[in-house]
Amino acid sequence: MLVLWGSASLRERSGFIHSQSSAYIHVVKPRTKFLIGGVLVLGTAGYLAASAINDTGVYYLTPAELSAKTKADPTFFETGVKVGARVVNGSIERDPGGRQLAFRMTDGAQTYNVVYRGIAPDTFTDGVDVVVEGRLGRDGTFRATTLLAKCASRYENAPDKYKDTPGYKKAEQRA
Repeated sequence: MLVLWGSASLRERSGFIHSQSSAYIHVVKPRTKFLIGGVLVLGTAGYLAASAINDTGVYYLTPAELSAKTKADPTFFETGVKVGARVVNGSIERDPGGRQLAFRMTDGAQTYNVVYRGIAPDTFTDGVDVVVEGRLGRDGTFRATTLLAKCASRYENAPDKYKDTPGYKKAEQRA
């Protein structure tokens, strides 16, 4: 027995197509397909962005946090870690060859000796903020494989010795 739904326009408006087996097939409107596709694309893009941030965002410890971790878990020694601190004034010692240097870093609560082998950044001086990546040895010396120094001069006024130069005066007149 074949059952029809009245007029053809009613069948088209309902979104269902009647087949010979009396099963109904739902026809999805193009707008609905577009919205579902958009949600899938945006959801995938959001997931990829969030996972990329988690993979690349690396937190660094302070010397006090590193000290607390090594006291709580002695196996934390010789584990790769990043540490952010300030270079202690007057503590930088450079080897004559210039490829190795030693200094102390502190956060005010804990101080560590640091040994770095490599070329130091141009901005590396006394009192500068640094991020070092490496391993803390059981002797209390941090052996850095990477040394990053913050460039503080970008955010400070020019030193007084430059205020009499023609370039400084010209820039001051424009401002």
